[in-house]
Amino acid sequence: MAAKAPSKQIFTWEGVDKKGIRIKGENESMSEALLKSELRRQGINPIRVRKKPKPLFGTGKKIAGKDIALFARQLSTMMNSGVPLVQALDIIGQGHEKPAMQTMVFDIKAQVEGGNNLADALAKHPDHFDELFVNLVRAGEQSGALEAILDKIATYKEKTEAIKAKIKKALMYPAAVVVVAIVVTTILLVFVVPQFQQLFQGFGASLPAFTLFVVHLSNLMQKWWYVVFIGIGLAGWLFVRAYKKSDKFHRFIDRYTLRIPIFGALISKSAIARFARTLATMFAAGVPLVEALESVAGATGNLTYADATMKMREDTSSGTQLRQSMRQFSNIFPNMVLQMVSIGEEAGSLDQMLDKVADFYEEEVDVMVDGLSSLLEPMIMVVLGVLVGGLVVAMYLPIFSMGNVVG
Repeated sequence: MAAKAPSKQIFTWEGVDKKGIRIKGENESMSEALLKSELRRQGINPIRVRKKPKPLFGTGKKIAGKDIALFARQLSTMMNSGVPLVQALDIIGQGHEKPAMQTMVFDIKAQVEGGNNLADALAKHPDHFDELFVNLVRAGEQSGALEAILDKIATYKEKTEAIKAKIKKALMYPAAVVVVAIVVTTILLVFVVPQFQQLFQGFGASLPAFTLFVVHLSNLMQKWWYVVFIGIGLAGWLFVRAYKKSDKFHRFIDRYTLRIPIFGALISKSAIARFARTLATMFAAGVPLVEALESVAGATGNLTYADATMKMREDTSSGTQLRQSMRQFSNIFPNMVLQMVSIGEEAGSLDQMLDKVADFYEEEVDVMVDGLSSLLEPMIMVVLGVLVGGLVVAMYLPIFSMGNVVG
């Protein structure tokens, strides 16, 4: 049996550089000795190196999309101000609050100092820098316009993260209400209904059908509540797993979500906004259209749009104009988008037209999200009222019946 390879650990260190300035930082390494050797190779005389203690509650481990957007903006701003790349990375790493982000930035800095270009250094962290990000940086380095490309990347990441945040905001409220409804209903069925059930046993009369249904449901929850919740959890896990693993199921769900009233339009508009913003950014960075479309497909966030984009890539690679290829997908791309792309191609300003399309649909998403809360609130209140009110009515129906008999 092969021995398990040692894993990298995070070390904090202090040292003195060639100018005699005391500096400190964090790096990943296999061992303390290897890190000291690496620091000396970079011209740093290590004074103290030690393992970084793990956070008590795991705080700061996860790097979010907004952290990457901020990293792109900070790097863009500093390089546009004339700060050298390595120094800019050092400033960003030292100033970030999240230890995980600090570690990653210092690792990127070490890679660049070791002779790698920035794109290759970013590519070593694929969980946080996708192929699109890396390709744009590579295009900027090859063209000698890295500062300008970083500015476009920063704008792109900020816009896409804003879109994601708005979609999450739109979905969070109904999801939270559903959870509250499930909790309230469970409490009523497990703790409140049994109290009424004891009262009903003394009536000596048959119960209304609706009340009997609720009583039987309460008995089921009392005996098998753990089975019910395990079943719900298992169903959710299977759904997520199938969505991630099965392309056929993934396509079916993505296609169906576009048909859901209200939410389907929101998802469609956000996908069009990401399509336009990503393609505009890559085209403006000098990436060829065919190559750009491949990256755009993965950025749309919906397989229906991703499949359409890949078909456009095939068409354009054989000489077909983008506007002609897009016309076959008029069911998912509105006429306004087709017209703007057509004007952009004819005028030689496709990136500018696509930017305008992205701005328009991002504004549409903003308006829809703002209006969604006010639209969903009365609908959710009705659902909660029917659910909770129905349980209460079911419990009081026998009492009303007894009152009528006595009367």
